[in-house]
Amino acid sequence: MDLGPGIRPQHPKPRFPVRVWLISFLGWMFDFYDLILLSYLLIPIGKDLSLTENEESWLLGAALGASGVGGILFGYLSDRFGRKRVMTWTIGIYSLGTALCALAIGPWSLLLFRVVTGLGVGGEWAVGHALLQEASPGHMRGRAAAFLQAGEPVGVGLAAVMGLLVTPFLGWRLIFLISSATAVLAFVARRHLPESRLWHEQRKEELGPVEALRWMKANHYLEPLWKGWLLGVFKLGTYWTCYIWLPKFLQNQLGQPVGRSALWILTAQCGQLAGMLLFGYVADWHGRRKAYTAYSLLTAAAVYGLAFHWHELLTKPLWFWSVMFAMGIGSGCTAGFGALLAELFPTHVRNFAMGTSYNCARGIQFFAPALVSFFVSLGGVRGGLSVPMVLALATAAWVWVLPETKHRDLARVGPQV
Repeated sequence: MDLGPGIRPQHPKPRFPVRVWLISFLGWMFDFYDLILLSYLLIPIGKDLSLTENEESWLLGAALGASGVGGILFGYLSDRFGRKRVMTWTIGIYSLGTALCALAIGPWSLLLFRVVTGLGVGGEWAVGHALLQEASPGHMRGRAAAFLQAGEPVGVGLAAVMGLLVTPFLGWRLIFLISSATAVLAFVARRHLPESRLWHEQRKEELGPVEALRWMKANHYLEPLWKGWLLGVFKLGTYWTCYIWLPKFLQNQLGQPVGRSALWILTAQCGQLAGMLLFGYVADWHGRRKAYTAYSLLTAAAVYGLAFHWHELLTKPLWFWSVMFAMGIGSGCTAGFGALLAELFPTHVRNFAMGTSYNCARGIQFFAPALVSFFVSLGGVRGGLSVPMVLALATAAWVWVLPETKHRDLARVGPQV
């Protein structure tokens, strides 16, 4: 349109996709809630089903291991059939798995149902993040990823309340049944979630998982895939080797009552929520690598205090609260994976690559409970908490082998030469 000499048409400023974020946020929040819920129900479940320590470790890792398979499978399906459709499938699957857990009659049935939950959990993360990243303005993708990932501490906080405070009144089976109501969100997504415009515009020939890997190898994308995976192994390993046994650590090793344990866990989750929301701004202003490094060093320092000075901290509650809050803030760098991984891969393999990288890193956390138990047997609390401390330091160093991707144009990410 000609507006006269010296006058240029004004293009509307790209806006943050609130609807996409809200539905994806709720999907991820309940996704993580269903994933972590077992950790807070393990004591009453163990008593009712007469579980051994070894069986408990396998159950804690089952959903994590299955999430790796779910990430690969549903990442591929999302690149083929679209982000919106596959998100509804994943929400329905993890909700079904949670409902089935209420019917468990022993360790093997519960293990099977947790695998079903893990498949849906693994698929939902990558689909939601890919959809939001492709809909978000380039200058705020770090914040978009952080705002979405912030559903994680909210989900953990909800699981702590339901698992530690509500379960004594309702029982663990009813808690699982109530939690499965998240399936309603699948219908909301199907009705109100828009499909990715970038996926429509840039989708190419349908590639199976093997063909996608061959294409990535031919175009030099396997290197960022395994480097992103190893970053995930270190960072998610930091989280899971610490948090997956934190409820039992507080109650059994530190001898704290259920109510106080719940408050301390909620303190860490409040710190993680604040850390995630802040991480988006740090990553957009200073870059992904500096943000990861700063947060991971804070995590290592907080875990060191908890591991080697917990006796002193227990006598000074304010210091203990501060360490738990700082540990939560440092854990907030998981908020960076959505943006960082999306910026490494082109659209037609983005969801497959993101799902494979992130969820295979989470899937390998299947071994986290056994790893921590081994070091606890060697060095007690110090040995167990030294594992996440070392992994946090590895995260701070390893992120520098990846390129800085701040402000990359997702539509222009193409074959690397």
